[in-house]
Amino acid sequence: MNLFVRRPARRRVTDTLLAALVPVAACGVALGGLTIWVRTGNAGSPPRIAVTDGRVWLPFGNSRDTSAYFRITNSGGADDRLLKVTSSVVAGAPVLSRHRMLDGNSATGQQIPSAVTPAGGTLAMSPDSLDVTVRARSAWRPGDLLPFTLHFEHAGAVEVQAVVQRPGTDGS
Repeated sequence: MNLFVRRPARRRVTDTLLAALVPVAACGVALGGLTIWVRTGNAGSPPRIAVTDGRVWLPFGNSRDTSAYFRITNSGGADDRLLKVTSSVVAGAPVLSRHRMLDGNSATGQQIPSAVTPAGGTLAMSPDSLDVTVRARSAWRPGDLLPFTLHFEHAGAVEVQAVVQRPGTDGS
């Protein structure tokens, strides 16, 4: 019977403890850094969307197609994306589009699938940039309020009213 119990060498125990200490220390430093980052408010917050200044232009000439414009403010800490716009009072489905100038004095609207609303920023639709192309109904008159729902990737559906106006009025 062997009464001699072999003990690991002191060097081997030290190496094992050091090998375990490095990942534990790294995790502790990372956790401490993340805790400080979150407590100081730098971890961000979800998008907070507000939609204002809704307006729809009356069409002119023989066309029934016109544009709607909105001012979208995201006061949250993360980007969001406008996916689509719906309304029960327009003929057909509204379409997100971007205005593009062509050679000469002509322009065209290019349909786009979505639009980013930047964190802490504003997406201001205008005749020179992004708009919502809609098909007008003949009963619309200046001053009418039309309901629209803007659908966002994270913020969900936001309902807003847009006032009908003639192009070029009220800063348009």
